[in-house]
Amino acid sequence: MKNLFALAVLCCFSFAANAQAQSPSYDKALADSLGADAYGMKSYVLAILKTGSNTTTDKQKLNEYFRGHMENIGKLAKEGKLIVAGPLGKNEKNYRGIFILDVKTVEEAQKLVETDPAVRAKVFEVELYPWYGSAALPVYLETHSKIEQQKP
Repeated sequence: MKNLFALAVLCCFSFAANAQAQSPSYDKALADSLGADAYGMKSYVLAILKTGSNTTTDKQKLNEYFRGHMENIGKLAKEGKLIVAGPLGKNEKNYRGIFILDVKTVEEAQKLVETDPAVRAKVFEVELYPWYGSAALPVYLETHSKIEQQKP
């Protein structure tokens, strides 16, 4: 009876291994170029921007910080370091926006967010978290440029 149970378990494992066969559309060169693991995923860092301690109402200063913020977003995107960026709707936690950064560590991400004038001026504070997502995220930006009618 014990041997029969072991044989049944072995058959189940064998079936499960065969069920996880390689996808017929798998492109190894593309997966390797994007740093994908076997699941098509990779590690990033998620940045949550929230309202900072600088509560200045000086419109000229705020415009300067936000212009620098947007320029920095563009620079990091061109460098391939910033994969996703966007504002969040009004919320009770004072979260203002997110970034997904194509770096391996929170320490690398910290250095990148410190290049943002609005972060340096404490208009925004940033929380950083390791995040696991599709390795294909960097290639969506090419498609976005084809559907964007106006630049911010």
